Amino acid sequence: MMKKILYSFLLAVIALSGCNKALETDSTRVVGEKNMWNTVEDARAGIMGVYALTRSALSDNNGHWIYGDVRTGEFTSPKRQDLKAIISNNLNASYPVVESLSDWTRFYAIVNGANVFLENVAHVKATDKRYSDNNMTVDIAQARFLRAFAYFYMVRIWGDVPFIISSNEGVFENKPRESQAKILAWVESEILRAAADLPYIYSGGDIQQPSNYYNEDRTRWGGALATKVTAYAVLAHVAAWTADYSNVAKYAKFVEDNYGKSGGGFTSSQDLSNSNGFFYNKNFRQMFGFNSDYGHIDGSSTGHIEELTLAEPITTKAIPDIYLPKDSILKYFNWPNDERFAVDTLGQSKYDRYFTNLNGKYPIFSKIKVIQGGTTDPNFRYFTSALIFTRLEDIVLLRAEALSVLGDQEGAANELLNVLLRRTVAGSSFSFNLNDDILKMIFEERHRELMGEGQRWYDLIRYNKIRQNDAKFMNLINSGGIYWPISRKLLLQNNLLTQNPYWR
Repeated sequence: MMKKILYSFLLAVIALSGCNKALETDSTRVVGEKNMWNTVEDARAGIMGVYALTRSALSDNNGHWIYGDVRTGEFTSPKRQDLKAIISNNLNASYPVVESLSDWTRFYAIVNGANVFLENVAHVKATDKRYSDNNMTVDIAQARFLRAFAYFYMVRIWGDVPFIISSNEGVFENKPRESQAKILAWVESEILRAAADLPYIYSGGDIQQPSNYYNEDRTRWGGALATKVTAYAVLAHVAAWTADYSNVAKYAKFVEDNYGKSGGGFTSSQDLSNSNGFFYNKNFRQMFGFNSDYGHIDGSSTGHIEELTLAEPITTKAIPDIYLPKDSILKYFNWPNDERFAVDTLGQSKYDRYFTNLNGKYPIFSKIKVIQGGTTDPNFRYFTSALIFTRLEDIVLLRAEALSVLGDQEGAANELLNVLLRRTVAGSSFSFNLNDDILKMIFEERHRELMGEGQRWYDLIRYNKIRQNDAKFMNLINSGGIYWPISRKLLLQNNLLTQNPYWR
């Protein structure tokens, strides 16, 4: 185990060093790459290191949730001035967290880690006979996928970004920003290329990965690695961002039709019965996420949404960093038999899996509350929830969105019903007609179902691009205000970069 940790650490040092050299000309490489690409253990450390860098990039400063949930302005921050600045879209404010989240360096660490892996993994194949053709093919597909995902994630935050797909043997040059349209076209083709070689399941007898992957059984890898279904789920998101709704419907349908091959099923995608909330430990139901396994001492007190949302009575923290006001909760969760959250005729919580302390000063968003591997002891603030980018309900609702935009309201309503009926008490019924605003209902359900999962900001952008009836938000879209400013530090380091116009 220590050897694996050391290898992963070395890879992270290499990747981060290379990335910094791309953006900071005074960095130096710590370990020679040629000295670590000789054995199958090096290959495993290499690909696992790219996964680790991806999780780190998303969780750093709670970025995944601040980008996707806090920026919408729906949550309130009682005391943190940096979060208040983000909520009010004051992204030029001089706070360390705001400046850090304006810096894309950690995402280029993913890109460089993948580049280094892709350029060196063939040497492992040449020097270690244990490293099979199949193993290398699957590893290369994962590296390609993770690199493309990093670019997709960056484009949604900054728009145009520098495009680097080679480590250039450690010699890096400053580059200007590249058109996001060009990058997204590459992202789609790259993920499709990766999808062709990714298995549906690891260590599960899949024709594309038949044996035990790195000598570990399927329970080790379920929910931890990118699969063919993962690739198509992310492709659906890429297509939605570019408003290519025909492909959204196609890619999402592939996920729906093949999800079970990865070990999950619609009835088990994300149930409400776990007392530890959503995203407890890794499992086959997590289509694309990054786990924090308590058994592997892999949790932390930071980099989890619980750090922002939990407080008394869930933990001993007096005041949450962010909370959703009671009036907003009652407005958003308006189905009377919604098992996620609903109130009775007296205004008391009837189903409270998403919220605790409704009538207190600070209602607590407790949908995700995985504390120390599953304890309910409020004295602990050591969190082990998985960070989930997408899951089945997300993709079903994304396909509903696509069908509605394409004019198939009946098909869209049926997809919406698939999710609604799973979230209400047995015997609940819904009926829609052609006069209903199905698209609006789909986005309302996405809001409820995916709250706290980093999706809301991007949903608002897509919805407003479709409807174009909110003048204020459309001005934000048309002026580029939906993107983040580029870090002042990066602009000083690279004179080829230009600031997003909205933030000049």
